[in-house]
Amino acid sequence: MTTIDLPPTAPRAAAHTAPSGRAPQPTRRVHTVPRWWRDASVSAFWVVLIWVTALWVARGGVQDLASVAGALTSTGRLTGLVASALLLVQVFLMARVPWFEQAWGQDELARTHRLVGFTSFNLLWAHIVLITLGYAAGTPTGIWGTLVDLVLHYPGMLLATAGTVALCLVVVTSVRRARRRLRYESWHLIHLYGYLGAGLALPHQLWTGQEFLASTASTVFWWTLYAVCAAAVLGYRVAVPLWRSLRAPLRVTDVVAEGPGVTSVVVAGRGVEKLDVAAGQFLQWRFLDGPGWSRAHPYSVSAAPDGRTLRITAAHVGDGTEQLASLTPGTRVLVEGPYGRMHAGVRSRRKVLLMGAGIGITPMRALLEELDQDPGDVVVVHRAHSRDQLVFAAEIFELARRKGARYVTVEGSRVPGRDTWLPATAAHLSDAAALTQLVPDVAERDVFLCGAPKWMDAARQAALDSGVPSNHIHLERFEY
Repeated sequence: MTTIDLPPTAPRAAAHTAPSGRAPQPTRRVHTVPRWWRDASVSAFWVVLIWVTALWVARGGVQDLASVAGALTSTGRLTGLVASALLLVQVFLMARVPWFEQAWGQDELARTHRLVGFTSFNLLWAHIVLITLGYAAGTPTGIWGTLVDLVLHYPGMLLATAGTVALCLVVVTSVRRARRRLRYESWHLIHLYGYLGAGLALPHQLWTGQEFLASTASTVFWWTLYAVCAAAVLGYRVAVPLWRSLRAPLRVTDVVAEGPGVTSVVVAGRGVEKLDVAAGQFLQWRFLDGPGWSRAHPYSVSAAPDGRTLRITAAHVGDGTEQLASLTPGTRVLVEGPYGRMHAGVRSRRKVLLMGAGIGITPMRALLEELDQDPGDVVVVHRAHSRDQLVFAAEIFELARRKGARYVTVEGSRVPGRDTWLPATAAHLSDAAALTQLVPDVAERDVFLCGAPKWMDAARQAALDSGVPSNHIHLERFEY
C-alpha cells in the first residue's frame, strides 16, 4: 500500500481535471428525496397486502378452512392473491420511478426487488399446488387429471400457464450462479419475460378469480394496481426517455481509450442540462449505433457534470461495454435517470472517504471533483491489481492536489482464499486494521464505496469494524 506523493505513471500521457474542453465547476446543491419516502412506500406495500387478505376473508376464506378440500382451495386462493400482488409490487419497484429510486437507492431497491420476486414465485407455486390438490380432493380424476382439466378447460388458464413458464425462466436465470454464467445482454433480454408473465396472468384473474370479481371495490382495486404498474413501466422506462431524446437529443462527442480494456465516452446536447445528474449517480444508457441498442446498460458518470457534457467510463467486460470503443461522434444516445443515492446529497459528515476498486473508481473521481471540501476533508483510496490499471490516476492526483485531498493507492493481486479488500502484500493485516492504518480517523467520516460486489462487501465490513455507523456507508451494486 502506497500513499501517492508524486504523479503516478498513468495510462494517459498528461493529467487533467476533466474531459477536454471542460473547466473546473463550482460545487452545486444536490436535491435529495427524503428517506421517509422509503418508509411511506413500505407502508403502502403492506396496505396492499392487507387489503388483498381482507378480500380473501370477505369472500369466506376463513370459513372454507373447515374441510380438507376447502382448506386446500382457500389457502391456494390466498397464496395466489398475495403472489399476484407481490409480482406487481416487484414490477413497480424496478419501473425506475425517480422518487423511489432516489429514496431507496439502487442497491436497496434491487435487493428488495429480488426478495419480493422470489417470495412471489414461491407463493405462485404454492397456489398452483394447493389449488390442484383442493380441486382433486373433490373429484375422482386424481391430481394429474385435475391439473389437465384446469389448464385446458378453465378460462384464461392456458395464458396463465404460459405466464408461469415465462416467470420460471426469469427466476432460474436470476439465481446468482446462473446469473454469473450469462452475459449481461442475455440476462437482460430474458428478464423482460417477467413483464410477459405478469401480463399473461391477468386474464386468469379477470375470468376466474373470486376476489377479483367479488365486488366493485375489489375489481377497481385490482384494475388500479395493474394500471399503476403498467403506467409506471411504460412511462418511466419508455415514454420519458423517448420524450427527452426527441425534445433535446444527446449525441456522442468524443470516445477515448483510457487504457487496456477501458473506454470513456463523452456526450453533449441540450438534454444534458435538463438531466440534473450529480457526481456519483448513474444512468441507463442506450447508444443508437446498431444491433443491441434496445438493451440499456448502467454507467456512472466519471466526471462532475457541468451542464454541457457528461462522461462515462467502462471496462470491457461484455458485448455492450466493448461496443463503446467503436462508437463514433454523432451517435444518438437515449438515457434513463439519473438514479442512485451515492452522491453528495446523502453526505452527513464534513470528512469523507472515497474507496474505489478497478473501474469502480470512476464515480469516486467524479465525487472528488464535485464535493465541497477544505484541505484534509477528503481521502481517496484507489484499489487496483497493478500500477498500469490505476484508471484516472493522473486526473485524481491532480484533483487531489488542487483540492487538498489525500490520494492513496492500494496495488497488488488478491489475497488467495480470503474475502478481503486488500492485496496479498497486506495479508498480514486484518481488513479493519489496514483501513485504520491508512485512514486513522475513518470512524469520523462518511464512506463511499464502488467496485466488484465481493470487494465492496469486504470494504463495507472493514468500515463497520473500524467504527463507521452503517448509515454513513454509501454504495451501489449493479449485480444481484
